Amino acid sequence: MPLLKEFKTIPDVFTYLTLEYSKTVTKPLFRHKVNNQWTDISYTQFKEETLSFALGLAELGMKRGDKLSIISENRPEWACSDMAILGLGGVDVPLYPSLTADSVEYIVNNSDSIGIIVSNKLQLTKVLKIRQNCRHMRFIVVLNEKDKPAGEKDVYSFAEVQQMGKRSSTYSENHFWENAKLCNENDLCTIIYTSGTTGEPKGVMLTHKNIISNVNSALLSFPMYPEDIFLSFLPLCHIFERMGGYYTAFASGGQICYAQSIETVAQDLMEIKPTIMTAVPRLFERIHSKVMKNIQNMPEKKQKLVNWALKVGEEYCRARKAGDIPLGLRAKYKLSDKLVYGKIREKTGGRIKFFVSGGAALPRELGQFFEIFGIIIIEGYGLTESSPVITANHMDDYKFGTVGKPFPGVEVKIAPDGEILARGPNIMQGYYKNKKETDETIKDGWLHTGDIGVFDAEGHLMITDRKKHLFKTSGGKYIAPTPIENMFLASQYIDQFVLIGDRRMFLSALIVPDFESLKEYADSRNIPYTNNDDLVKTKEIYDLLEKELVKFQKNIANYERVRKFALLDKPFTIDSGEMTPSLKLKRKVIEERYRDLIEGMYQGLRED
Repeated sequence: MPLLKEFKTIPDVFTYLTLEYSKTVTKPLFRHKVNNQWTDISYTQFKEETLSFALGLAELGMKRGDKLSIISENRPEWACSDMAILGLGGVDVPLYPSLTADSVEYIVNNSDSIGIIVSNKLQLTKVLKIRQNCRHMRFIVVLNEKDKPAGEKDVYSFAEVQQMGKRSSTYSENHFWENAKLCNENDLCTIIYTSGTTGEPKGVMLTHKNIISNVNSALLSFPMYPEDIFLSFLPLCHIFERMGGYYTAFASGGQICYAQSIETVAQDLMEIKPTIMTAVPRLFERIHSKVMKNIQNMPEKKQKLVNWALKVGEEYCRARKAGDIPLGLRAKYKLSDKLVYGKIREKTGGRIKFFVSGGAALPRELGQFFEIFGIIIIEGYGLTESSPVITANHMDDYKFGTVGKPFPGVEVKIAPDGEILARGPNIMQGYYKNKKETDETIKDGWLHTGDIGVFDAEGHLMITDRKKHLFKTSGGKYIAPTPIENMFLASQYIDQFVLIGDRRMFLSALIVPDFESLKEYADSRNIPYTNNDDLVKTKEIYDLLEKELVKFQKNIANYERVRKFALLDKPFTIDSGEMTPSLKLKRKVIEERYRDLIEGMYQGLRED
């Protein structure tokens, strides 16, 4: 789409939207739920809330270049805080709400944050616990008015800070607008700490130019218009949602609606009826699983109709890609759309133009499944260090199983060892106060991504795996675990899957089953159980999973096949420390935690 305006900094976006663009629109900028009712926030209201908060921060001593941390779930105040900090020429440091008090302490200290904005009592409790250890922290702001404790020194509610700004005799609105104008595209905008699957988190330094270059490229690459409605549920502290679902949505002139939580996304989709949404493969896996279960529970006659429609859809998508759709197939597809596909699209609100998938690999089969129903999932690839997009598929040029072609202005090449390297205006300035890691990651201007990949004949990038995830069996075979794991995740009975095999004589796996599906299976066959632990210890259930593995690994090489597996009775989670806040598995943690179980799979066995 044509750009509303050529933006250079984030305050540029805020200034244009609230002072100029807002004069021509009547729709609200934000929608969010208050007391279970969708509530609107206008451009004018957002401007006034942000200005008063910014001037309040100035009263608290914030000046250009200061860092301020934010630890909050998605909500309008997150955007308000962000724009206030950046408009004053400050740098914000977003934190995942799931972080422990120790991690918060490390990031607040490492980033030299002079204060922190917290959403609620839970987050405040973490911060108060480590406050005395944070040498630069001068104040705390609590977004929820009711969660501000009485008598706690230098702790303010969001509303109190806004009142300070409104009453200020030192700072007028001009103070904000003048600082916003002073903002340069090369100024530091944010420090985002990568969760990391090992070691201490690293602070990725991104400038306004880094992020805005990605925003402008996204607007040029995808059909996003002022009438679009974005549903936001991925954490704003992650650069994927912040760039794609927040800054790009803003710059397109679109409207942002905040989901209440990940648990309410299905309901929010139906109520908001968004046109665009950023998501992760996990969401599509859940939707796929529900659709398949619904099909299995249908009467036989209806099942046949749906299965027929699925086959028609597969044929139609293949024919469309080949550029030759027979008239009879068009008619069948139109009928299938009326009888089946439309009903499934309604579950996403019925107006989705496309989903944008990131954060992890989207299994090819999942993209193809949704394509049948007229729901296009556009997969991209990138890192926090690249603001984040390096490559992306497009609506008129997508290929499932790949992450598309380089984003406008971004160069990509493959190193001799297969590692993906990227260069462009979106590449970070480095890791905050960590020259050693910076020099290891950026060499001669090229970002070393740590991912292994290859370009196909049409120029689409295919990710093989993380460089550090590649392992070698004792037989000398190199294994990329992610594609194999994704293959098994297509099973309705498998929820999570971790491949084991580094320096081992064969591959094994730790499997977290889909317990809902297992319970249905057990109930239909009168298999007794009282809890998940009973299920994973039942021979019939083990045999079921064994058959699933045999079915899914028929067409891969012998050395890539899983010969032994163990079933776990509970999923890997962020709280248990087995997943990062961006839902990536911490392989080393998992292998150490289940070491005895893993060793048990290899005892007394020899390589064939």
